[in-house]
Amino acid sequence: MSGPRPGAVGATRTCPHCKTTILDSAQVCPACRGHLRFDSPAAADTKQVPLQVEGTLSGTRDSAFEYTVVVVIRDERGKEIGRHVAGVGAVFPGEERSFTVTVEAVPAPPDRRRVRH
Repeated sequence: MSGPRPGAVGATRTCPHCKTTILDSAQVCPACRGHLRFDSPAAADTKQVPLQVEGTLSGTRDSAFEYTVVVVIRDERGKEIGRHVAGVGAVFPGEERSFTVTVEAVPAPPDRRRVRH
């Protein structure tokens, strides 16, 4: 299975700064926040956040516990198309960890082709 070709909606590339896979259309890397292109500043104003989930884990009085943050992406049929371990760690008595999962969406430029896979 191959992804969309460069120039297509959903096409990806590698961030030159942190090597994370990002959208080809990205102006700023969402992982390292490194600037990638400066060609159309107006596009950054159209970013939407259709989903944001926040939560906090608090340590118990008695014992520590370990956690794993897993992000799973599924298509409209429920088929898993991506799975990523975002982080692991431990919370000790009296400590907290806060987590935020954000999905950012940007309208596809009208000049980009739609490619089905």
